[in-house]
Amino acid sequence: MIRCDAHMHTRFSEDSDASVHSMLDAAIERGMEAVCITDHLDKDFPQTPDFPAGAFLFDLGNYFQRLTQLKEEYQKKLEVRIGVEIGLQPHLGEYYKELTEKYPFDFVIGSVHLIHGQDPYYRGFFEGRSDEEAYHEAFEVTIENLKKINSFDSLGHLDYVVRYGTHQAEEYSYRKYADEIDEILKHLISHGKGLEMNMAGMKYGLGFPNPHPDVIRRYRELGGEIVTIGADAHRPEHVAFDFDKAGEILISCGFSYYAEFKGRKPIFKRIVP
Repeated sequence: MIRCDAHMHTRFSEDSDASVHSMLDAAIERGMEAVCITDHLDKDFPQTPDFPAGAFLFDLGNYFQRLTQLKEEYQKKLEVRIGVEIGLQPHLGEYYKELTEKYPFDFVIGSVHLIHGQDPYYRGFFEGRSDEEAYHEAFEVTIENLKKINSFDSLGHLDYVVRYGTHQAEEYSYRKYADEIDEILKHLISHGKGLEMNMAGMKYGLGFPNPHPDVIRRYRELGGEIVTIGADAHRPEHVAFDFDKAGEILISCGFSYYAEFKGRKPIFKRIVP
């Protein structure tokens, strides 16, 4: 059983209405021993049909004050860690470097939500592109981001784009995109970065987490050791989503342990069946 959900959102994120209390209480109900709150900080996120430009920014001072209070309130029931999910874009390297040095985060997830300024969550991204073309472009943009930004601990939902493809996984496999994916994984390993196993892929009907287990297995084959696990929950009912399957998946990929972060340092925990 995995005992730490290291990716969740609260109403500090523009796309969640959940109170922090509700998310923490859900984690306790699901047997978690620790969580990391990782609200969205996505600088220069463009206007979309659902959000105004700049929506994914929030007051970090207030964030730390509130979460520090809750760390103390829940200390006998749940270890609460303070993280953030930053949205990677190549021009934001210096911005994120300064931000992550200024604030004492436990954990920083680096995620690619925008592909040349467009979020594949919206159907417009796929207009005029096949799924295959879109997936190649997404992986190429991920490589570009990794070359420009180093201020994160684990790469979030590597194949995020597949969630929203016209045919989802029909045009997707590790082997089909091996050149780009291997470059991403080798970069992470050489720079001491982790790879997130994001269980929301199960929620989106893919039948696998993001990234696909074949990608996680390849990360291990190449020498990767740091795998973090998160449900990417935006509502209490999705906290620790399908975590009963997470350990088995990770074991099948060659791991006997997973990683949590505290003070930006990995803590390795053995997977307990």
